[in-house]
Amino acid sequence: MESNFGQRFDSDESCKGLQEEAFNESETTQHDLSKNLESCTAESDSMEEEYCENLEASEPYVGMEFKSREDAREFYVSYGRRTGFTVRIHHNRRSRINEEVISQDYVCSKEGFRAKKYVERKDRVLPPPPITREGCRAMIRVTLRDGGKWVVTKFMRDHSHKLMSPAELPWRRSDKILLTEDEKDKKIRELTIELYNEKRRCERRCAAYQVQLQMVLKDIETHTEKLSSRVQDIVQSIKEIEEE
Repeated sequence: MESNFGQRFDSDESCKGLQEEAFNESETTQHDLSKNLESCTAESDSMEEEYCENLEASEPYVGMEFKSREDAREFYVSYGRRTGFTVRIHHNRRSRINEEVISQDYVCSKEGFRAKKYVERKDRVLPPPPITREGCRAMIRVTLRDGGKWVVTKFMRDHSHKLMSPAELPWRRSDKILLTEDEKDKKIRELTIELYNEKRRCERRCAAYQVQLQMVLKDIETHTEKLSSRVQDIVQSIKEIEEE
């Protein structure tokens, strides 16, 4: 009986040892997985930070790629603020198939010249505002390529005016609330649809008013004919009385 008890005790001890060993191995595996996950996350964050730093430190070049048109705009705006000029959105080109934007130009805010009709106004009361456009040709063009990447296809670096220091650049409230190109396109489509619906409503109202106006004119014409007939009857009666 003692031997049976000893064997049972040894069996229990071995089971406990196996359970502790399995538990320790499980903890070690979880710890290793956690360390691997943290290292992967840190590596991903460092790669993303390095990518952003490289973008901020570089200037545009033909062949440069962006994930979206908005990224290209943000990069050129940031580049302009570091260099000493402000940026505005210029021409774009749309696909003939689905009307999506496939090419976008971003230019220096001093691009082009002020229209003559604003410069040569003779009915001006206040003095003209200062000239802000000097024909600067500095710009960047990004084009949509296969795979959804936006690629720089044209870059003109030189400016025709003196560049400002970053501290001299005007702070624009629109820099913080500027809509993206996709949001602008969506807003334009919404306003176009709203304008079309309003036009249709106006056309229906005009048609209804026209019908009502025609009915009123017809009633006036009928009433005029009745009055004319009555006047003729009265005139005829007066003639008859005079003849008698």
